Amino acid sequence: MKILIADLDKSFISDIQRSWSLVDTELLVCSDRESLMSLVKSDSIDLAFIEVPFLTLENMDMVSFLKERNPGIEIFVLCDNKNWPGATSAINRGANSFLMKPVSIDQLESTAQKIQSQQQTKNTHQLMESQVLDSLLGDTPEMRKILKNVYKIAPTTSTVLITGESGSGKEFLANVIHRYSKRSAEPFVAVNCGAIPENLVESELFGAKKGSFTGSTADKKGLFESANGGTLFLDEVGELSASTQVKLLRFLQNHEIRRVGETEARYLDVRVIAATNRDLQQAMHMGTFREDLYYRLNTFHLHLPPLRERKPVIPTLIRYFILKYKETHGKEILDLEPAAQYALTRYPYPGNIRELENIVEHAIVLSENGIIRLEDLPEDVQEEAREKQFAIPHMPHDATAPKAIETESTAAPIAPASIVAAKPAAAQAEPASDEILSLEEMERRHILHALSVCKGNQTEICEKLGISRSTLWRKIKALKIQMEGEEK
Repeated sequence: MKILIADLDKSFISDIQRSWSLVDTELLVCSDRESLMSLVKSDSIDLAFIEVPFLTLENMDMVSFLKERNPGIEIFVLCDNKNWPGATSAINRGANSFLMKPVSIDQLESTAQKIQSQQQTKNTHQLMESQVLDSLLGDTPEMRKILKNVYKIAPTTSTVLITGESGSGKEFLANVIHRYSKRSAEPFVAVNCGAIPENLVESELFGAKKGSFTGSTADKKGLFESANGGTLFLDEVGELSASTQVKLLRFLQNHEIRRVGETEARYLDVRVIAATNRDLQQAMHMGTFREDLYYRLNTFHLHLPPLRERKPVIPTLIRYFILKYKETHGKEILDLEPAAQYALTRYPYPGNIRELENIVEHAIVLSENGIIRLEDLPEDVQEEAREKQFAIPHMPHDATAPKAIETESTAAPIAPASIVAAKPAAAQAEPASDEILSLEEMERRHILHALSVCKGNQTEICEKLGISRSTLWRKIKALKIQMEGEEK
């Protein structure tokens, strides 16, 4: 992480250079205006600590300049009792916060470490999202076709219409298209058209002139302008009123908008991705959705099937949501009980991926001792396991496994292997009889089956079971499984 520190106090800058100890950071320091201009024009910067006198140079607003050249930069203003109003002004222009002088090096390092941790978490989530993309879509001919089209569509400026049930991942897919586009460094603005009151939709989307309606006390920039240069995601586009549909159609035709109450047209460079869970063709026949707008939006059409038709992806999504929420709630999730795993893989998810995400967060909050149990799940999910009275193979947590995974340079840190096996236990054939086997015997038979299928190849077995070599070795010994070539 590159960190800029600009302060007029030369001795303070010298102390920082001598004492700075935060690892994985590169310092760019200066105590005069000329050096600052040279640094900000030549280097990319992740975090900046800037004293108030440096905020305006050569009639240029330094906060705006830094944010324009370094998307995602965090800016903290250094100020004292005399110039703190300058820091407040900088915050209004986009700076994060201010630190009152005198500031210790420990304070700077603590702030930098917090930002560094946030960025690492963000990068981890982005990497996990890219890794989970294939799993989200699923390894079926239909899903592979969607993924292939996404890669082709993303670099273009064409509009895209995404359809599917509520919660099926339409916004996620729209975000993927944006990230793979040439606009990825620009804003991705998402809006639920159905969640905005009808009398405010046009001003929210297109902006409004001061005094154009009751309560309008200042000029308002709309979401289209906020997304300029990037992508605007219009979720539930089928909920737009007839007048708003006309304005949207006009924008798609000539890329111009007019704020409510204005006659001046503004040209904007915005890519539109729309989504709906409604049948727009039926809405056209009923006269509630414009036919010409439908064909403008439908340049490319992607339809996401519901989660119940993509069940093999559920274990990967569970792992992703555990990673996402365990830090949020301060929980270390080590394992998933067999009954809980079975219930999660069998539940039909009428609310699709959004419901699965909520269920996993619910379970993490209620979990104890790092274990997600059946009783930690909502009642209707628990019923899926209670209706089946047989045991499920279960691999205990191996504390060494996550560490081994995390050290791989090509892989993101993930939840323990026991949380998501290559094939969930629920996918296995159910017993044909009423016999109830012990967990140990079920586990023994499962490993013997894996040894048979993989012809004794322990590397392949570990990959398929999602466990480490040391865990497999200990289980073979504990379950007294005779390996080929061993003496009895």
